[in-house]
Amino acid sequence: MGRQLRVTTRNARFQEWEALLGNRKKRNQLGGFLVQGVRPIDLALAHGWDFQEVLFDADRRLSDWARGVLDRADADVYAVSRELMAELGEKDADAPELLAVVSMPDLSLGRFTAGPGFLGVVFDRPGSPGNLGSLIRSADAFGADLVVVTGHGVDPFDPRTVRASTGSLFSTPLARAERPGDVASWLAEQTETVRMVGTDEQGERDLAEVDLRGPTLLVIGREADGMSRAWSETVDETARIPIGGAASSLNAAAAGSIVLYEAVRQRA
Repeated sequence: MGRQLRVTTRNARFQEWEALLGNRKKRNQLGGFLVQGVRPIDLALAHGWDFQEVLFDADRRLSDWARGVLDRADADVYAVSRELMAELGEKDADAPELLAVVSMPDLSLGRFTAGPGFLGVVFDRPGSPGNLGSLIRSADAFGADLVVVTGHGVDPFDPRTVRASTGSLFSTPLARAERPGDVASWLAEQTETVRMVGTDEQGERDLAEVDLRGPTLLVIGREADGMSRAWSETVDETARIPIGGAASSLNAAAAGSIVLYEAVRQRA
């Protein structure tokens, strides 16, 4: 445990934490983001993420879990009034026991290697924190080796993304790339040949007919308009998910989950 300080007013420190909730630029400037919830905090600790600060409710007796986190986290500790904890926890009536400020990792794609059984997923220009978090959760559940976020989209470190991932953000390798060409260049450097399979409602073949057993990078398009033209021109093949009923398309996170499941099913 680092030094312990107390915050009971909306001072500069509190305003900095508050900015982490909704200000992406501030998160990037400070190199950290706010983590809410027992499971996300536990997973961040378990997977060795760097804790900058831990905040606890100064107006309650802490649980054994909370005291354990304070002992394990090598970070500055702040005793924060319940009212302010409730604001930072974004809960009107119930203040969280603990919150944490965790350092952002290096998201360089070049840090990663695509091995023989590689399974990765790209989310192109995600527009919804909930969808991005849900896709990261599915990638974790189905054993994906990497999630890549491309183009201009929501922040993976938005608290809404972290919550939607239910902590899987901390156990799933994550990278960013600006353009499809950057991803293609990275794949060209790998010793394994990795096929890029995009998803599109006008795809060339039904998903079950596409061979996903070899090293594969799946590409999921933006919620509103699917893959960009640049991605459509970059992937090796596009697959469609057959759907019926009155629905015109699937939620992006749902589509990603289905494609990941099909890859795992084929490999089994």
